[in-house]
Amino acid sequence: MQFRKCVKADEVAYLAVIIEETDKNKGAQGILVVENFSEIFTDNLLGLPHNREVEFHRSFTLSIVFLHRHSFQSFHRLQAQSPPPSSETPLSSIPDLDHEWSFDSDENVNIEDGVCVDDGVNVEDGDDGVNVEDGVNVEDEVNVDDGVNLRPCSSSGPNEPFIGMVFDDVEDAQAFYKVYARKKGFAIRTNHTRLSKEEKKLIAVDYVCSREGFRRERSKQKERIISEPAETKIGCKALMGIKKVGEKWIVCKFVLEHNHLLLTPRSTSLLRGHRIVTRVQKNLIMTLNESGVPTRKIMSVLSKDAGGDFNVGCIGKDVENYLGNKRRKLFEEGDAQRLYAYFFDRQCKEPGFVYSMQVDENGCMGSCFWADARSRASYQYFGDVVTFDATYLTNIYKMPFVPFSGVNHHHQTIMFGCALLVNETAESYVWLLRTWQEAMLGRAPSTIITDDDKAMAKAIGEVLPNTTHRLCLWHILQKFPEHLAYVYNRFPDFQKDFHHCIHNTITIDEFEHEWSVILVKYELGDNTWLQNLYNRREKWVPAYLRSTFCAGMSTTQRSESMNKFFKDYVRSSTMVSDFVHQYEKALDARYFKEKEKDVRTKSTCAILKTCYKIEEEASIVYTRKSFTIFQDELFNSQRYNSTKFSNEGESKTYRVVPHGKETPLYHVTLESGGDKVTCTCHMFEFMGILCRHILCVLGKKSKLDCLSQHHILERWTINAKSRPIIDIPILEGHVTPQDDLAMRKNSLMMQFYVIAELGTKSRKKLNHLSLALDKVHNELLLMEDDDNIEESVGPVGRESTYESISQRSQVVSNFSQTIQDPPRVPTKGRPKSLRAKNPKEMQPTKKRRCSVCKNEGHARNNCPLVRDIGHTVQVDSTNLDS
Repeated sequence: MQFRKCVKADEVAYLAVIIEETDKNKGAQGILVVENFSEIFTDNLLGLPHNREVEFHRSFTLSIVFLHRHSFQSFHRLQAQSPPPSSETPLSSIPDLDHEWSFDSDENVNIEDGVCVDDGVNVEDGDDGVNVEDGVNVEDEVNVDDGVNLRPCSSSGPNEPFIGMVFDDVEDAQAFYKVYARKKGFAIRTNHTRLSKEEKKLIAVDYVCSREGFRRERSKQKERIISEPAETKIGCKALMGIKKVGEKWIVCKFVLEHNHLLLTPRSTSLLRGHRIVTRVQKNLIMTLNESGVPTRKIMSVLSKDAGGDFNVGCIGKDVENYLGNKRRKLFEEGDAQRLYAYFFDRQCKEPGFVYSMQVDENGCMGSCFWADARSRASYQYFGDVVTFDATYLTNIYKMPFVPFSGVNHHHQTIMFGCALLVNETAESYVWLLRTWQEAMLGRAPSTIITDDDKAMAKAIGEVLPNTTHRLCLWHILQKFPEHLAYVYNRFPDFQKDFHHCIHNTITIDEFEHEWSVILVKYELGDNTWLQNLYNRREKWVPAYLRSTFCAGMSTTQRSESMNKFFKDYVRSSTMVSDFVHQYEKALDARYFKEKEKDVRTKSTCAILKTCYKIEEEASIVYTRKSFTIFQDELFNSQRYNSTKFSNEGESKTYRVVPHGKETPLYHVTLESGGDKVTCTCHMFEFMGILCRHILCVLGKKSKLDCLSQHHILERWTINAKSRPIIDIPILEGHVTPQDDLAMRKNSLMMQFYVIAELGTKSRKKLNHLSLALDKVHNELLLMEDDDNIEESVGPVGRESTYESISQRSQVVSNFSQTIQDPPRVPTKGRPKSLRAKNPKEMQPTKKRRCSVCKNEGHARNNCPLVRDIGHTVQVDSTNLDS
């Protein structure tokens, strides 16, 4: 064994120990890797071993690199390098060595005390450490006479590969070259592989620079010119080739030079070959994606979590590709088939879940309806008023999303089931309403609010003949500017008068009078559209519907608000099976908000504004939102004055007006006993809460000491859902295996977060934590699962609910019928130009004009002149070459 000078820079000393055994018959057959530093060095930090024997079982050349004098303790692995294929000059012939170590006859190496290395490098035993004198050239290296250069490791850059370098397996070689490439400023890819002839096993691999080779010429489309992306391959020759020799992999080819500029290590992370979406990132991406977070915001979260954009390891395009690949893999078996499998499996696990799906003669999915147990039970409590809207598209097939919604005791929007329709015909609506009513135990709502659609109105009249059908007032009013645009432009006061006629008339007589005045004043008596709308006034004019209970709703705003709510969870490109899953998540969020309101109502006390006993009683009976409405009416009742107007038998009528005013005028009729009371505003009949006018009269009669049970509507009370629904089984508080696994993960993550915060405060704590985690990780890999988590929820750490749906889809094989995906169908919509436009809208829009030929109707990429010029240039260049 011989020592020879390597590198010295300031206080950093490098020393190479080169050991060679020559066997002319066997040659170099193997390598030695020293895993434990303590096996080579004694407890003396800087001293060399004393009379230690190291046994070598193969011919080898071992290069041991000593780093900084204070880094010996952390140096735990020694690099082993194989010798050149042949070595005729033994190391003993190298001059200027003060000591030479020879091999024993039994192939053992005896390491003597003390070694002096030439050129001023003196290594001695003792506690003073290694003394490195000046005069050592930093560029020196260990030279072997056969031409192989052994370069020591440097903290300033990666080790360069060299011919003869040995790896345990092909993965180690690829990882080494990839790390080297990243630090040097380029990316790599696998170029050539070779298999053995007999066993067809991998025996050789070439890793090349990502800019190796040249781009293949693409076939050009005649009708459309596609701009070529930037060139990436420019014929770079840099590579590292490895081949398998025995059980090891040896570098057989290595080209260092590149024909292009190299990037900085920081910028190299953006190259395609160095970008990767890790497993942890995949889990986070799927969680954010399922929560409706767009890709740009997902990247923002990843950047924040990694400490900067360059530390993420991927870009937004990688996230999009990952999500796209997951979706394509998920829907290979068919979107509709997976939806059917999900419904089937859900019903098996949740008896209260119901669904129905239509299939046409071609086996394609048609309309489908579903409702869970919570929605069905909520309908039994709050199903007196239902809104029904079919104007929202949420899926890739453009199937209208039709939610059945209502309002709960907290005045929140709730769901009573929903459907996806293949079309908007009367037949589809009839099927849907019958299916929905059957799921709701045959109970029909007292009022249903929809938009103005003839097919929908026909279906409601057929299936729900005893239900009051009310049209959405907002949709009706939106049509007036379209059909009466010339009136709006000609008469500035029309909008004000029309608004007063619709919204401020209390009685039917008042509305009829003002409507007649408007027809005469604005010359609308012959307007056919307005006359048809007037003939259906009982369905949309508030004066006709004030006495009908609508839970305070006059429009389909509840349904539309749910549509807006679902927009955060789904997009127009959402598959139907994915949409159902997102719908369930949105539904969970709505019911969670309801639970929040329940807790707030039961755990807090309302602030009272008056001294009336009725207010205190109402604060105990009503939910917090309902009490707030009642409290406002009670407080404002003090602004009104009531006088007796008539007395007929057992009923008395009072005239109620604001203090000091004559209008608006309301009449309150009070029956004997005071249990039955009505007002011309009909707020109690319309909403179920006493109005300020009735409270004004009751206050004058000194009847505000208690709230009569006749005036309390159960649906607005705290105990509105106390009545059990026997026919609908609800798994309240049931924890599914998937939820149980998620809770376990969350508990561990919270604990790990605290540990990570402590472990990153110092390097000593960080090293201790890393070793502890490695130990625990290895122990967990050896442990067996003592419960059936794997069998119930699938693999631990699965990336998304896509896999859970995939697990459920195994029941598809039990179905005798295969359901095909539905076709995309056109939907209804407003014609493009039926209303008069304002002068700004009347201006002609600027047509698309080509930037090359200046003609209209096409763009530059489709310009015929560009295609002609392209062919001409190609011919001319050919002639010039010839």
